[in-house]
Amino acid sequence: MRSVLRAIRSHPRLNLHLVVTGMHLDPAHGDGLSAIEREGWKIDRVVPWPSGSGRDRATNARNTGLAVAGLSNALTELNTEVALVVGDRVEAFAAATAAYLSGIAVAHVHGGDRAAGQVDDSLRHAITKLAHVHFPATRQSARRIFQLGEGRWRIIRAGSPGLDGILTAAAPPREVKQSVGALTRGRFALLVLHPMDADEQLERRRAKTILKCVAGVPFEQIVIVYPNNDPGAVGIMRCWESIAAEGDGGRFRAHRDLRREVYLGLLRDAAVLVGNSSSGIIEAASFGTPVIDIGPRQYGRERGKNVVNVPYSELRINRELRRLWNGGRPRRFKADNIYGGEGAGRIIASALARISLNDRLFRKIIRY
Repeated sequence: MRSVLRAIRSHPRLNLHLVVTGMHLDPAHGDGLSAIEREGWKIDRVVPWPSGSGRDRATNARNTGLAVAGLSNALTELNTEVALVVGDRVEAFAAATAAYLSGIAVAHVHGGDRAAGQVDDSLRHAITKLAHVHFPATRQSARRIFQLGEGRWRIIRAGSPGLDGILTAAAPPREVKQSVGALTRGRFALLVLHPMDADEQLERRRAKTILKCVAGVPFEQIVIVYPNNDPGAVGIMRCWESIAAEGDGGRFRAHRDLRREVYLGLLRDAAVLVGNSSSGIIEAASFGTPVIDIGPRQYGRERGKNVVNVPYSELRINRELRRLWNGGRPRRFKADNIYGGEGAGRIIASALARISLNDRLFRKIIRY
């Protein structure tokens, strides 16, 4: 969302307020709060989000409820006129709920997508029904929002903000080296796995299986990024922690969090991205990086030719890894992204500046 935030901040008719919550406050997932401040952003409010959301779904639900109350207070104190949220995360759902019930306009980025996740698909479409303005990334997503009963005049196709300036934003190899150590382009694998189920033991077994498959290919290094805070994440994290404790001669490198520029540099230079991250569906295509998308978490999402989906099957994962490794001559794909290219931030900011906060906007009724 950086390009959107920059465009809002520089627009003469808009005033940006930044409210931080969720995983940014959880040490288990890095130090997002400090990272935001280091980049020079002014944080207007921090809304507490108790750690441990990845413990189980009931905890996740309670934390979301607490956040709704905290976000409502923050938005009211800031005299917010429009709450801008993105995607399908519980934090976005909490913010949309707080804003809608407080009589504040809700603008939603990346609505209309499909992704099974744990609760992602339902939350995304729930946010759509709460939102007053929609910024989908693709034609298909825009059509789904229309089919959900939203007025066509509310829907503005913008593309994906995450792709704005992605090629220049990706850190150069020397900067990547400073963060994760020396890597040879096309000779390492990038592994990003999020939980699909709340069962920690099941997710730990899945992580071990996937790691075993990736380790069986002669990649020089395997760079691992920790999961999000969905229930079941603790199982995956324990697998990564056990690998770090065993020691591996530097082949495995696990990181709780990485600056986006560094992550994009890794995504650009990796031989393959393995796991179930949405970055494999959206960002990877801009670099032509091959992606092995495992399991149903991203089921239903539009994807490019660089992505292949396989089940949690050692046989199938090994087969695709060998195919893409191609005997030490890793396959690449043409950089072609169905989620857009440039300009999403500018489109969204311009549209927000034109919004009329009137009865027509706020009085929502299903179109049919």
